[in-house]
Amino acid sequence: MRMNRLTLTAALAALAMLAGCQKEEEQQAAPVFPPPQVSIITTETEAVPITNDLPGRIAATRISEVRPRATGIVMERVFQQGSMVKEGDVLYRIDPASFEVQVASAEATLRRAEAVQLQARQTASRQDQLRKANAASAQQFDDAVAQLAQADADVAIAQASLATAKLNLQYTNVTAPISGRIGRALITEGALVSANGTENLATIQQLDPVYADFTQSATDLIRLRKGMQDGALSGDGNEAKVKLLMDDGAPYAHEGKLLFSEAAVDETTGQVTLRGEFPNPDGDLLPGMYVRVLIEQGMREDAIPLPTQAIQRDTAGNAQVFVVNAEDVVGLRSVRTGQTIAERTVVIEGLKAGEKVVVEGFQKIRPGAKVVPSAWDPAAAEKQAAPGEKPSGEGEAKAAPAEAAK
Repeated sequence: MRMNRLTLTAALAALAMLAGCQKEEEQQAAPVFPPPQVSIITTETEAVPITNDLPGRIAATRISEVRPRATGIVMERVFQQGSMVKEGDVLYRIDPASFEVQVASAEATLRRAEAVQLQARQTASRQDQLRKANAASAQQFDDAVAQLAQADADVAIAQASLATAKLNLQYTNVTAPISGRIGRALITEGALVSANGTENLATIQQLDPVYADFTQSATDLIRLRKGMQDGALSGDGNEAKVKLLMDDGAPYAHEGKLLFSEAAVDETTGQVTLRGEFPNPDGDLLPGMYVRVLIEQGMREDAIPLPTQAIQRDTAGNAQVFVVNAEDVVGLRSVRTGQTIAERTVVIEGLKAGEKVVVEGFQKIRPGAKVVPSAWDPAAAEKQAAPGEKPSGEGEAKAAPAEAAK
């Protein structure tokens, strides 16, 4: 019995030694991977324009409602709906018959007044000669002079009546008050219009240039102005450059200028209204059209732009970047970002010039790990990307290479 116990103990000891040897052999045989390779970019400061993308609507620079200045029946519509008209072009013709009669009556009244005036002038002249020859009394001369003055007044009244009649006759041709594009006709031939009515015959809009009305948060506007006062930003917000993006994202060919910003904030939305002016020689911009307005409101002189794909996000949405130090060790750093321009994001705080930031290879690294950095080549990254696929964006991890998968 004692012999069996000794044999069992020896067997267990031998197994333990054998297991230890196998474990040591496995540890010695485990492969040691080299530090992963990452693509980096060395940060540099540069002047970056502060550009805001704001929603807006197109509005005509001048709008005029065509209204009649004479009462009568519309005989003819002269213009073509939707066409361009010039100031003074005839748009409608109102029946002129009654106004022509008024002109003829005023002309006859004027001729009669002129005849009476001639007679009074001759009488006054004779009375003056008789008074000088002491053949007529002073009273008769005074009466003749008064009759002449009354005749002169009647002639002036008749002339004014004739001018009014001719003006009313002229108003039977309804003309364009401004140059621009005329809309649809709001009345048809045969309609009765009144000079004292409120009917609108048509609407003309001046579309070259046009306005773009857009809104910006009052908070953003105050922050921009404060940044300029503190020296963090440069420029003049009142002389901002303004560009347009069409509804489909295509850029508009002509650059505009900022005209003004409202002095008050909309209490319901907290927005400030701004207005830009844009040339519209080809008529591509129409009133009411939705556009995106790109307004450059200053320059950030010490900004650090990074490829957007270098910006990572934590679970709370805060921006982070992987920074490689002088010993090629990776560290994770929180940064504050600004606007995104094309495929670059501006870093406002958290980085300084000359630091190395990882752009590619995030899936192979962790904070504290040693890496082999190499300069990032955006052209090579685009060639390696699949057809129709861009390099990974912000917060997206690329597919691990075959070596890492193994």
